[in-house]
Amino acid sequence: MPKEFFGRGYDFLPKDRLLTFEELARISRIFVGLGVEKIRLTGGEPLLRRDIERLIEQLAAIEGIRDLTLTTNGSLLVEKAGALRHAGLRRLTVSVDSIRDTTFAAMNDVNFPLSRVLAGLDAARAAGFSPIKINMVVKRGVNDTEVADMARRFRGAEFILRFIEFMDVGNSNGWRMNDVVPAAEIIARLQEQVALTAIPRNYPGETALRYRTAEGGEIGVIASVTRPFCGDCTRARLTAEGTLYTCLFASRGVELRGPLRSGASDEEIAEKVRGVWTRRADRYSEIRSDLTPREPKVEMSQVGG
Repeated sequence: MPKEFFGRGYDFLPKDRLLTFEELARISRIFVGLGVEKIRLTGGEPLLRRDIERLIEQLAAIEGIRDLTLTTNGSLLVEKAGALRHAGLRRLTVSVDSIRDTTFAAMNDVNFPLSRVLAGLDAARAAGFSPIKINMVVKRGVNDTEVADMARRFRGAEFILRFIEFMDVGNSNGWRMNDVVPAAEIIARLQEQVALTAIPRNYPGETALRYRTAEGGEIGVIASVTRPFCGDCTRARLTAEGTLYTCLFASRGVELRGPLRSGASDEEIAEKVRGVWTRRADRYSEIRSDLTPREPKVEMSQVGG
């Protein structure tokens, strides 16, 4: 959310258009009833919403959720890590795009120092989160020289490090390949200094190509641009105001707030969701990828031995 567009004067959604915690918990129960086993909270910062631990407590109580996780920039973890864990959050992902202060600020456009995020990681570990997933978006000419440094900084079993190809999220943006460091290149850079052994995916539809390190840690690469994974995508996305999307790049979704607030039964809402899911045919990432000139493809299964 660039500050030039979303500055202090931006007219954000009024609170009555946002789903309440109770509404979010209800729609989550409906999704779990349809087979969903994992819920990830992500989005606005700092730390999504005030009293986010109340929502986590409600979600953690839903029978059938096997994985409840949250992605954050880490700015409030020092204050919130213990409460999040106590409320029932099971896993934590923290975005750390650089371990150099100036590059960290350039990548994230934030007004807090890297040291706050690193202190938040310490607080999260003390609260019992382990392993903690670290996400690094790799952008050519900005932080791509830090790939091996990140692997050394977050080595060992306490962290799972994920390198993500830079992508310009949104349906109106161009796919600028000059900003992208392909997954094959990221792996090649890592192998110059880190011993990697390829390991299988945890489940069908997992987005990361996974590798084990000699220290027992895990490194993954998400090739969201050079190897889009539309074909086995198993994800749905619900916005804060209750719109359901089946693709990160989709320009249209299905509005669920209306049925939630107009007296529709759980089964009626479930049928609406079921209809969206069974008709999904989104291949937006693959289509964009097919239309974008790129370097020769490298078979990732051969990288890392």
